[in-house]
Amino acid sequence: MTDATAEKHGRSLALVQRLLKARGVRAKPVHTVVLRLSRDGRPLPIAERRRRVPELVAYDGGGRMAASVTVGRRSGCYLVHPSSAGAEIRTVKPDRPHAVVDVVLAAIEEGGQGRRQCR
Repeated sequence: MTDATAEKHGRSLALVQRLLKARGVRAKPVHTVVLRLSRDGRPLPIAERRRRVPELVAYDGGGRMAASVTVGRRSGCYLVHPSSAGAEIRTVKPDRPHAVVDVVLAAIEEGGQGRRQCR
């Protein structure tokens, strides 16, 4: 992923983070950079640097991960990954960040109901 693409996706996720904060949901951006220092056991003259897809991780009221949000490389759509077992990834159009918030809030609610049933 290029730096420009990562920055663009980061801006999209920052918008969702602000909308989640307004609804009382704590979310944290995660940016991963991979450095490759050797190839075939030999050091590289210049390290290879690759960025991974930026991610926004949303937490429920108990501090547990409720969902993660990324942006599709080609489509630019939001991809919402609820953390509950068996939940499917939801795709949301790039011009609908408020819909991402709704999916995350549903994941938080679903997770909370699952924990209540276990008690």
